[in-house]
Amino acid sequence: MKEVEVKGQKRADIGKKAAKAMRKEGLIPCNIYGEAKDENGAPLAMSIACPMSELRKIVYTPHIYVIKLVLDGEEHTAILKELQFHPVTDALLHVDFYEVNDQKPITIGIPVKLNGLAQGVRDGGRMNLSIRKINVTAKYQDIPEHLDIDVTALTIGKSIKVGDLHFEGLEMATSKNVVVCSIKATRKSIAAANEAEA
Repeated sequence: MKEVEVKGQKRADIGKKAAKAMRKEGLIPCNIYGEAKDENGAPLAMSIACPMSELRKIVYTPHIYVIKLVLDGEEHTAILKELQFHPVTDALLHVDFYEVNDQKPITIGIPVKLNGLAQGVRDGGRMNLSIRKINVTAKYQDIPEHLDIDVTALTIGKSIKVGDLHFEGLEMATSKNVVVCSIKATRKSIAAANEAEA
């Protein structure tokens, strides 16, 4: 996983009014959840604010990053946990980070990358990518930027499920029965198959 540095600051003012004022200044309210838990066992959040200019590096990208959060000179290693956007304007409203360390495994969605020209596509079928990310559990330093899946041998009507995949050091957290990609027959491929039979 690539590492990217994001600068921010701790914030004492919380609540809707404070958040609104912050956004006017180009700052986005964020929370970072760490190891600390409250008396009910729920993760405790530290309230922080990051400039939109800093967050752009990690929000508007297909890549996943390990984020070095520099808060008032203090460093925290984290990953993106959740993003909240305005339902109408699509503006970024809030970001949740999850603090990580090199000992404890994390679960994160990794982008899928299909490699090769599938036999079924050569035969006139259409490749159908059902999920763009697969959830995996591993220590953050073992997590790749994407999951390479070889589709060369895939034929029409066949699919690759999460249970068919194996990556060293990674434990699949997405259900084994979930279809990653499949090849659907098209009119062209059906006509070609009928012609071949004839």
